Amino acid sequence: MSCILNIETSTNVCSVAVSQNGVCLFKKEDHGGPNHAVSLGVFVDEAISFVDSRAIPLDAVAVSCGPGSYTGLRIGVSMAKGICYGRGLKLIAVPTLELLAVPVLLNHELDEGTLLCPMLDARRMEVYAGIYDRALKEVRPVQADVVDGDTYKEYLDKGKVCFFGNGACKCIEAINHPNAVLIKGVEPLAEYMFPLAEKRMAEQRFEDVAYFVPFYLKDFVAKTPKKLL
Repeated sequence: MSCILNIETSTNVCSVAVSQNGVCLFKKEDHGGPNHAVSLGVFVDEAISFVDSRAIPLDAVAVSCGPGSYTGLRIGVSMAKGICYGRGLKLIAVPTLELLAVPVLLNHELDEGTLLCPMLDARRMEVYAGIYDRALKEVRPVQADVVDGDTYKEYLDKGKVCFFGNGACKCIEAINHPNAVLIKGVEPLAEYMFPLAEKRMAEQRFEDVAYFVPFYLKDFVAKTPKKLL
């Protein structure tokens, strides 16, 4: 049995949830814009008060690890680390694009062989995207794509591909393929983190609290000349 505090701040939405044994016990969400610095601390305090008042011991903190907003990820990961240090908890990293796929798998009927392509908006026609099968097995790793009609053609020519996330709507016309399916309204939310977080908990896949940085920050650091760091 495990109880996990889930934190998601990779986009403009700020959300926190508490899950235990496959059930979401508590959730708070702010869809009003990038208000993470204001909302996250309040939501986390309420979540911890919720579990403490019911004598539910927290086992770990799960945090969305990117890609996503530089500022949002930094705030979320800093909060997660602070709680882990203060309470002696394990830290779990949940990839944001895998998280985006969870509500699609839970709420939509997908044909066998359908692939999932979660997308996060970067700029212009650029997105961060990955391609997964229905078991969330990685078919193509996460990368930055400049989207045109040929970007995903090799997958679309073989069958349906579902595109979703805040980068999908701007790209669907450029993709322009009969096998391309747009699913609107999909956001990375903490309430959907628990299947991925609990799987990592069971596999003992924890992060080093002192040295962990999210995907977007590592990508940023890797591309920055050492003299500027």
